[in-house]
Amino acid sequence: MSGTLTKAGIVDSIYEKTDRNRSEIKDMVETILDLMKQAIKKDHSLLFSGFGKFEAYDKKSRKGRNPQTNESITLPPRKVVVFRLSRKLRTELNP
Repeated sequence: MSGTLTKAGIVDSIYEKTDRNRSEIKDMVETILDLMKQAIKKDHSLLFSGFGKFEAYDKKSRKGRNPQTNESITLPPRKVVVFRLSRKLRTELNP
């Protein structure tokens, strides 16, 4: 598979391997993604054993610079989500 795997690509892959209709599969994929979003928002982490972990954390406000005017500005605090690869998948990618 080349390129980026999209939500539509996931639906198509599942459709080819099952006997369900596309709209049913699309609803399931949407439900799974909603559960993932809720977990990250609520618990600030989402773990897939053997795959990796999504973690959300707060970044503090910091000084920045407007590149067009060279003016110094303060960037507001924000939440950031990072993905950490599991050891198992890392060794599969880098044998």
